[in-house]
Amino acid sequence: MKIKCIIIDDEHLAIEVIENHLKNFDHVEIVASFDNPLKAYPLLEQEKIDVIFLDINMPQMTGFSFIENLSSRPIIVITTAYREYAVKSFELSVLDYLVKPIPFNRFLKTMNKVYQQVYMNNAGGDANLQQEPHIFLKVNKKLIKINLNDILFIESLKDYIKVITTIGDYVVHKSLTAITEELPQSSFIRIHRSYTISINKIIALEGNTIEISNKKIPIGRNYLKKTKERIFNTNDN
Repeated sequence: MKIKCIIIDDEHLAIEVIENHLKNFDHVEIVASFDNPLKAYPLLEQEKIDVIFLDINMPQMTGFSFIENLSSRPIIVITTAYREYAVKSFELSVLDYLVKPIPFNRFLKTMNKVYQQVYMNNAGGDANLQQEPHIFLKVNKKLIKINLNDILFIESLKDYIKVITTIGDYVVHKSLTAITEELPQSSFIRIHRSYTISINKIIALEGNTIEISNKKIPIGRNYLKKTKERIFNTNDN
């Protein structure tokens, strides 16, 4: 499945930055780019668009007015040079808020949110349009697609993390806090300052230790109560 997106920004350089970022993702199609938001409405009426990358301050119409006048709303990612509009943006239920200049690592985090949201939107729909939920991780300058169901646990290595999966391990320059925020809370939980685990991959729980794939992982004292509550609640559902 291709994720179809459009870019709306009155600055051509800003459009080029997003276009170049998106070229790193094989499953994304840039349907069109517009420097005038009014020109985007006819396309949105004719074609199903999954994601709009949208600037706020534009001479013809603000991004906020554009959103409010949509007859149906795709996923919206705000791209702006101004930080002060974040609260209003999230009140309009945008998926993410990117402040220019947009570094690729920050953009990658947004795209992982996009993939998860598109998967949720397609759940229960046409099976041909669905993909297994996944994230992309930058490993040795290469974007690696990792299915969430393959992740066993993640270990912190100071400024890096090691993502242990059923098909191999990956070392990524990212913090454990950052990767945990990108993963769905329904399936993953941080149990230690050095470990985040997949709840569904737990084999056993003994005292303050969790076993996953023959690996015994300690539960931190400050995480113990919440961890046991989440595990047992999950098992009951």
